[in-house]
Amino acid sequence: MQAADLFEADLSNAEIARRLHVSRMSVSHWYQTWKEQGKDGLKAGHPGQQSRLSPEQRHQVVEALLQGPHAHGFETELWTLARITQVIQKVTGVSYHPGHVWYLLQKLDWSCQKPQPSPKERDEAEIERWRAHDWPRIKRGHKSEGPS
Repeated sequence: MQAADLFEADLSNAEIARRLHVSRMSVSHWYQTWKEQGKDGLKAGHPGQQSRLSPEQRHQVVEALLQGPHAHGFETELWTLARITQVIQKVTGVSYHPGHVWYLLQKLDWSCQKPQPSPKERDEAEIERWRAHDWPRIKRGHKSEGPS
C-alpha cells in the first residue's frame, strides 16, 4: 500500500524499491497491478490456494463421515485417508489426493483416532452377572472372626 502512495507521487521504480527495501522487479509487478486494478489490487490476499470445497460441501463431507464407513460400503468401521478421499469424490464431485485429505481434516478439527478393538467372544450378559454377584463377594473378602 505504501508503494501505491509512492506511485502516485510519481517516483521511479528504483527509488520506490530503495525506500521500501525490495527488488525493482517487485516494484515493477506492483506498478503493473496498480495501473490495472488501482490501489485495491495491491491489497494482500490470503496465502495459498483457495479451498475447492464450498462451506456447504464441507458440511456434506462431515455429515457423510459421521454416518460411518459401513454406510458407504466399506467392510470395517475404520476411516482411512483413501476411503475419505473416495467419499469426498462421491458426495461433492471434488477429487483430492489422499495425502492432502489430512490437511482438509485438520481444517475441519478432526483428529487421528484409532478404534479400540472389541473381542468377538465378549459376553456382556456374563460380565454384568459377574459384576453384580461375584465382584461384591470378592471385594468384601473373607469374614474374620473378630479382632485378633
